[in-house]
Amino acid sequence: MSRKPSRNPARDERLSDVPAATRTRSPGWRDPRLWIGVVLVTGSVVAGARIMAGADDMTSVWAAAGDLAVGQTLQADDLTATRVRFADADDQQRYLTADDQLPAELTLTRPLARGELVPAGALGEATADDTVAVSIAVPAEHVPTGLARGSRVDVWVIGEDRRSRAAAELVLADVVILDAPVVTDSFASATTRQLVLAVPEAEEESLAEVLAASGDDRVRVVGRG
Repeated sequence: MSRKPSRNPARDERLSDVPAATRTRSPGWRDPRLWIGVVLVTGSVVAGARIMAGADDMTSVWAAAGDLAVGQTLQADDLTATRVRFADADDQQRYLTADDQLPAELTLTRPLARGELVPAGALGEATADDTVAVSIAVPAEHVPTGLARGSRVDVWVIGEDRRSRAAAELVLADVVILDAPVVTDSFASATTRQLVLAVPEAEEESLAEVLAASGDDRVRVVGRG
């Protein structure tokens, strides 16, 4: 006589509650998550390439390591190299690149602040040992047009008592202009013109007279051709 296996209803009920196993599937090419990942990776690569390309466009130029005065002869310690991206080649040519050898015996024809780029136009040949660089302010209408670095001028001073129609006096003769910057900023004052002169040290008294007169519109400059 054979026995039939006994059935356990409770056990069968527990087994029926267990979910069927599902097989994991690799995401297909239609899965949006795949395309999002591709976009993110591509964006990172493009951004990195642009950063590297931008770094290659930068040029190393000289900047002032500290505040530099007019007439100061530049030394290696006065400058520091800094990397700058210029808008075009013309802008780059206006400055001294750090890759070029720094010319010797050059002096500043205008002051430079710490961190300011060194323009080639702010450099001139060293003046004679017996001259000093002096900056004066002259009303723009009393400065001949066309004056530039290297021009030679005479400096006249009008007497203090203008009511007596005092004659002008020649105070400095045949002095060299180290710099004659032109105001290009529309927000800056264009009523006066700055001139940097190489004045002989022997003209100390005349220099003091010019500096005193430049403050009250009594200086006149005449070009020597």
